[in-house]
Amino acid sequence: MTNPQDQSETESPSPGKPHEALTVFYERLRHSTDTAELHEFARSPLPDRSDQAAFSRFTALLEAVAGNEHTPVEDRVYLAQTMPFPNILVKLSQDSSADVRRAVAANKDDKNWLAGLLTKDQDAGVRAAALTNPMTSWKMRLEGAQDERTDADTLDFLGALGTRDEQNAPHVLAAMVRRAVALNPNTGQATLEALRKDPDGQVARAAASR
Repeated sequence: MTNPQDQSETESPSPGKPHEALTVFYERLRHSTDTAELHEFARSPLPDRSDQAAFSRFTALLEAVAGNEHTPVEDRVYLAQTMPFPNILVKLSQDSSADVRRAVAANKDDKNWLAGLLTKDQDAGVRAAALTNPMTSWKMRLEGAQDERTDADTLDFLGALGTRDEQNAPHVLAAMVRRAVALNPNTGQATLEALRKDPDGQVARAAASR
């Protein structure tokens, strides 16, 4: 019987045929510089969930592909946009490319803690995508509304929470976010005018004080 570790490093076994030990294959993909192989793996369709072993193996190996920066950036963006799996999204959230992190930040399959982490990203576009992701917690939304680095478009979105958007949002939490938007110096004039007519008195007074 062939020892998986004796397999040629240049051979690319089908992910659906587990004849190479998972840990060996994972490490090979994690450190591969073969962009064609990495591209093919990133774009391969997932196995049917009914084959749990193959499905679990494939998604584990996708984590290695996601974490390898020799994987073409457009493929890492694709994975960040389409994958629902936390282990893969966490890998991609640490990517050196802001485009990849931005795609993770906008992914509605994010866990709220992951979206929350990305609201603190060094890149403004990543922070904006995370703050407008419905998975982001109210705590992170409030901190984003208070942050003077937050851009006017994102503040427009946050300033409508609980009124024009997400009308079933918790009243107190949404009002806290809108009040913070009203006090943020980056808030645009149109949003500020709307907040001066806000149904919550504290929000309206905060906007009127500007």
